[in-house]
Amino acid sequence: MSSSFLGEFLDTLVMIVLGEGVIAGVLLKRSKAEGAGWMAITSGWAFAVMAGIFTAIACGSKAAYVNPAVTLGFAVSSGDCSRLGSNMAAQLLGAFCGAVLVWIHYGPHWKESPDAPAKLAIFCTAPAIRSAAWNFASEVIGTLTLVFVVAAIISKGVSPKGPAGGLGPYLVGALVWGIGLSLGGTTGYAINPARDLGPRIAHAVLPIAGKGGSDGTYAPIPILGPLLGATIAGFLIRWIRF
Repeated sequence: MSSSFLGEFLDTLVMIVLGEGVIAGVLLKRSKAEGAGWMAITSGWAFAVMAGIFTAIACGSKAAYVNPAVTLGFAVSSGDCSRLGSNMAAQLLGAFCGAVLVWIHYGPHWKESPDAPAKLAIFCTAPAIRSAAWNFASEVIGTLTLVFVVAAIISKGVSPKGPAGGLGPYLVGALVWGIGLSLGGTTGYAINPARDLGPRIAHAVLPIAGKGGSDGTYAPIPILGPLLGATIAGFLIRWIRF
């Protein structure tokens, strides 16, 4: 019973379970991964994206966008917006459900962890230095890089039949790892509106022990920044004609 909607829902769910799961492991008290650091987080997210892409393909979404910004970027580059709304809805729902599963998985650790901002950081991004214009620019640049290089990876110029032997998901995972290591230190590299918004909503509604606010004032930046970056990338791809 595969479909594009199911594929995009499940791929985002899997990505969030593994991606936010690694952050929880690093930040929550009495986790065996506590304090593992930025390398563990960026590596975990790279594997999370790879796993999400494989899940999407297996469950019916051959495009395997896993991200509303990537969905938008490729809609702009191709001129085909027919599945834009349904894919974005599936991704947002998958991100929310994935965040709920992370909350369940780390059940007793929430009470052991008094740091409310750290708990929020498990669910959504926040800037290292809060400055709306610079934070917005970081999300635009990170997402533009993501969408443009993904298009390069799957372009005919790289391989007439696409990345050989199913290497595409591994290469995109490596790209996300590189973005995290190189560009992620400013805002936590949302580069994905669903990845940030769905779990932020989950944080707001779940009975998480000792949680603080969900920082709604920052929420537009990891939504609008990635969408703008993806749109710019889409026009660049269309102009270059990969």
